[in-house]
Amino acid sequence: MGMKVLFLITGLSFGGAETQLVRLATRLKERGWEVKVVTLLSPKAYVEELEEAGISVFSLDIKSKMPNPRPLWHLVRLICKWRPRIVHSHMIHANIFARIAQIFAPVPVLISSARNIDERGRKGSGRLRTFLYRITDPLCDLTTQVSRVGLERYIQIGAVSRYKIRYIPNGVDTERFHPDLEIRARVRKVFGFDNDFVWIAVGRFDPQKNYASLFQAFTQVLKRRPDARLLIAGDGPLRPSMEVLAEELGIAERVSFLGIRRDVPELMNASDAYVMSSAWEGMPNVLLEAHATGLPIVATDVGGNGEIVLDGVTGFLVPPGEPDSLAQAMMRLMNLPPEEQSRMGELGRQHIVENFDMERVVDKWEELY
Repeated sequence: MGMKVLFLITGLSFGGAETQLVRLATRLKERGWEVKVVTLLSPKAYVEELEEAGISVFSLDIKSKMPNPRPLWHLVRLICKWRPRIVHSHMIHANIFARIAQIFAPVPVLISSARNIDERGRKGSGRLRTFLYRITDPLCDLTTQVSRVGLERYIQIGAVSRYKIRYIPNGVDTERFHPDLEIRARVRKVFGFDNDFVWIAVGRFDPQKNYASLFQAFTQVLKRRPDARLLIAGDGPLRPSMEVLAEELGIAERVSFLGIRRDVPELMNASDAYVMSSAWEGMPNVLLEAHATGLPIVATDVGGNGEIVLDGVTGFLVPPGEPDSLAQAMMRLMNLPPEEQSRMGELGRQHIVENFDMERVVDKWEELY
């Protein structure tokens, strides 16, 4: 096509929104689009991967929370020089930033993508962010949401009108994330899992993921199933306190803190089920990846989780913030016959391939553009 699209995102790290942007950008490049990526903050990941794909990455290098017009002018100059047909921003700060830039450097199409059901941040009620969305909405052509419940919430709180918002889900590479019995046997041997029932969780240690609730639930599970084991891949500010909590609850020997990993497909293959205890979500990549790998899932019923996990069919959904309910669902899945667990995983993968395969999602973005 040769059409130019500029992606603007708050930062680049190993988060879900960032991963989706990279997947979308690289596939559009393969399909003949001209692509650039601009970050508000200095990138911490994915730069090498993007540049290897022929996509240049430019950072506005914002370091202070104090208002500073200089980064805005850098973005305006970049847009005026490169003249993209489409600017597609991701996450709250980049969305507002792109809309302001539209005043000084208008582009034919400006799309804002909200990546979570709640973008209030770690502090505050989110009213200011909703207000900013509302007053800058006329500068944007369309807002997209990754989940249907997120779309309805944004309409209800007045962040965007119904006729200016579209649902486009996250996607997953179903060729990279797929069941592999050979990998499973090899990785389980390396870890020494033997006959353990292995749960896996992947995500940042922050309040959203509510690992404290998971640890309380897992404590109950271990009392009835001492063969259970929990792997956690991820890092974040709450990791030290969660390591202390695991010691206090007496589960530290059965919980493995793996840090940030690049072998998540292998770890998922070595596991028996996925568990998520989040207090809120958008459209979690990790649930897509887990089902694509053939894992049954126990997750809290928040955000778009119910669009991924079909309750009672591919896994179980429980209310957030209820460790007892989470523990009961984990035990319910563990007590199923192995063939029923496998069937759940198979149906989960089928659901993902049919609805969330990355190539299908990129088709939707191309159609929208």
